[in-house]
Amino acid sequence: MITFFEASLAELSIHRIGNKAQDEFYVLSEASMHIQDELLKNLLIQYFLSPYEKVNEIFRFTHPNDDLKLNEVYHFVKQVFEDGGKFHENSVQLAKYLYDISNHPKIKAGELYVAYFENVQIEGELHDAIGIFKSETKETYLKVYPEQAGFKLSYEEEAININKLDKGCLIFNTENEEGYKVAVIDQTNRSAEAVYWKDEFLKLKVRNDNYNQTSNVMGVYKNFVTEKLDQEYDISKADKIDLLNKSMKYFKEKESFDMDEFSNEVIGNKEGIESFKNYKKSYEEEFDTPIADSFDISGAAVKKQAKVFKSVLKLDKNFHIYIHGNKELIEKGFDDDKSMNYYKVFFKEEE
Repeated sequence: MITFFEASLAELSIHRIGNKAQDEFYVLSEASMHIQDELLKNLLIQYFLSPYEKVNEIFRFTHPNDDLKLNEVYHFVKQVFEDGGKFHENSVQLAKYLYDISNHPKIKAGELYVAYFENVQIEGELHDAIGIFKSETKETYLKVYPEQAGFKLSYEEEAININKLDKGCLIFNTENEEGYKVAVIDQTNRSAEAVYWKDEFLKLKVRNDNYNQTSNVMGVYKNFVTEKLDQEYDISKADKIDLLNKSMKYFKEKESFDMDEFSNEVIGNKEGIESFKNYKKSYEEEFDTPIADSFDISGAAVKKQAKVFKSVLKLDKNFHIYIHGNKELIEKGFDDDKSMNYYKVFFKEEE
């Protein structure tokens, strides 16, 4: 969890980054800013930091050659943390590097902000942090103000909405040998060309913490139930939903995950358990993402995954059956006279 009620903005550098593929250029500022206006400073802190209050997933810097020193952003940030006097010159290097990799025609030009914060809290600890942000989306704002006996209207084009941060990352000055703790925001582009921010510019990997472990094992189990089981067993959709409901109940009620306990309580079938463990192993090998057999469950990860665990049985376009409880109270059959499938549902009273 990230909070900023004690945070202060110590220094800020602003540059403009064009799209290299479109023959646009970059514009670099000559010096950093030490903002004295408290209202402006608070507005900037809100703009830069408030989106991170809802961020749970933490990343680390990495490099394909497994040598952190070859990660450009890590290198420039590390120099600033070691010597604050090098803040602006390294912000210039970050701007030049971002320009160099902005070579997809759909990448938007925009302002790059490099900020140095003090006392930003992450996971209960206060740290200095370097923020790298990019504003790409501009809006038009109306201004209404009194004049004589009435009001007057004006407008401002190409303005920035401080409630909509386009792209950003926060790098916390802790665990530098492992690649720091890094939180990321990317709100504007979801398509393939957008990977330049997280994958090409920052070069990040997910930190393998409880949040990530919980998300991964829930995601693997969901895919196992919805995709893999059909290949090995003749299983109904109602049975699939029941398996998903059992797993969600497990994660909501338990404080820690144990693979054998989970397998026995949720799957309860020797062949199914073996199949799931093999499926998990294949996932770990394919994505180079180990999942521990035991870890503390992250409530935030469970809450997020609950949104994609569907318990709805869709029957043609006529009916939806929501299955939340005992699967034994629903039976499937086939009506020979109508040549149609049916479900029989048992209940005590209507609500």
